Amino acid sequence: MKLFASTLLASCVPSACLAVVHSTWAFDKIPPAGLRDITFAFNVANAPHRVGFYFAQQFNFQNISKVGYTGLQPQVDVNGNSVIRGVFSSFQNGTTTNHPNCRPGADGGPGVSCGFIFPANYNHKFNMTVQNIGNTTWRGTAVDTVTNNATEIGVWTLPPTSGGILDSQLGFVEYFPWNNGKPHNCSTLPFTEVTMFNPTSKTTGASGGKITSVYEQPNLCEHLVNFSDTLVPGGHDIKVGFL
Repeated sequence: MKLFASTLLASCVPSACLAVVHSTWAFDKIPPAGLRDITFAFNVANAPHRVGFYFAQQFNFQNISKVGYTGLQPQVDVNGNSVIRGVFSSFQNGTTTNHPNCRPGADGGPGVSCGFIFPANYNHKFNMTVQNIGNTTWRGTAVDTVTNNATEIGVWTLPPTSGGILDSQLGFVEYFPWNNGKPHNCSTLPFTEVTMFNPTSKTTGASGGKITSVYEQPNLCEHLVNFSDTLVPGGHDIKVGFL
């Protein structure tokens, strides 16, 4: 069942609800058991190498209420070399993990958060893949599509009632320093740019994955942060903020 944007916003995690830009994505068709894998691709070639922005996509599972998400967070260069942080999280109570990149809890609530900083050429497109590896256990991986180098971000296990990934959810561009509860000046948002590509899946019976909309978060600096969205082959190029 496809979800409307208002429903999707209601199901976003606390920090994502404060994102400056949202997107929605959906598949035309998935099998009854849901997706056993999903890939969200990003290009951050023109994103500054600084901490603060999070480019992510959320996803839901059958038979449980809370979302997971995966994405990339630019970082400051280390010894002149570019690095980036991959994130893979579940907000579902009862999620477990023993992976070294993961810890209990997500955004101050239940779930599991996984993160890992790794060398990254920002000019390359990265596939953030969520894959079932048995029963209700899922692995998050970042793959450089130029070198094919794969970096495991984390692994977690959902409650036994959970099923496959559902056919629609939302993504976001978040400037997380603004999530501190303090007033912020919209004109001070730093510039960033990301290309978000249509979601894909290798699950038999899945087809028609597409980003269906990109829009500014209502009531959070709407029309005040130099936002633009441009269709590009296979996705959307999103710019926001000021140089």
